[in-house]
Amino acid sequence: MIHAVLIFNTSGVPRLTKFYSPLHRSAQTLVQKIFTLVSPRPAGLCNFLDAPELEGFLTPQDEVGEKLRVVYRNYATLYFVFVVDSAESELGILDLIQVFVESLDRTFENVCELDLVFHFDEVHHILSEVIQGGLVLETNVEEIDRRVRDSAKARKESYASANPLSLGGGVVGSRNSGLSSLGWLTDKLTGVGARS
Repeated sequence: MIHAVLIFNTSGVPRLTKFYSPLHRSAQTLVQKIFTLVSPRPAGLCNFLDAPELEGFLTPQDEVGEKLRVVYRNYATLYFVFVVDSAESELGILDLIQVFVESLDRTFENVCELDLVFHFDEVHHILSEVIQGGLVLETNVEEIDRRVRDSAKARKESYASANPLSLGGGVVGSRNSGLSSLGWLTDKLTGVGARS
């Protein structure tokens, strides 16, 4: 099972934190501890390590013996970190991180740290297309991208239908539904001056 997905920068500032297991201590302390494990490692070492010191954070006290591993990848100024148990393959998780980053790249066209800050809702949506409840749902980047685009289109259409002043959508259900939103506004304004 995947217990946590974290993204933080090279200074240790978290940009995304998603926990699939209940926390038994502070999330900030957990992120700091993972950062101190991952950041000093040289680039030549493997990208996963045992982390018995995290067991007090993510596993209940009655589940003694559950081994947690930290699997991470460093892309430019960001660390993508997955905390998993022994049921997950480390190489499979490395591939999953690559799928997640490619999906972010397709959405944001070369994702950077600012995209994660200003579009955190979209980042969480992409992550939820890949992982739900700590289990992997989808690994096909094309399918993830299609679902994200469909969701963005539905959100845009919903906004346009709910807001008659938005550009690009018609007023649904009105007698002038063939007019654009701007045409509807112009029609209303010209009707005001004609009352004499």
